[in-house]
Amino acid sequence: MRADYRHWQRIPTRWADNDVYGHVNNVVHYAFMDTVINTWLIEKAGLDIHHGPAIGLCVESHCNYKSAISFPEAVDAGLRVGHLGRSSVRYEVGFYPEDRDDVVAEGHFVHVFVDRESRKPVEIPAHLRAAMEGLVVA
Repeated sequence: MRADYRHWQRIPTRWADNDVYGHVNNVVHYAFMDTVINTWLIEKAGLDIHHGPAIGLCVESHCNYKSAISFPEAVDAGLRVGHLGRSSVRYEVGFYPEDRDDVVAEGHFVHVFVDRESRKPVEIPAHLRAAMEGLVVA
């Protein structure tokens, strides 16, 4: 349900997102997940993608498809945190057609935070953790 998500971002589809069957291709949903998560991290949580000492690497992603959307529809991407660990976070994303309540797809995306140089796991930086706590759902 829409109420289960803490952050929303509207993402327009593009002509190129449709496949030969006339709907947004499955792989595009993964790009939508990447977009909503990283936009939130940069704009709301203060992630410095160019110079920050820690970066998030995707170690797992998954998507369940419920129904199709097609260009020129926009999709509302709902974001929440399902698990917040020491060095990892599991984001959960729900995709809804613009201004409707029927879910198109639901997925998750796991980031492990690592040192930018060594690529060894590190604790999630405090400012990111504080922002992520605002997205946690029970």
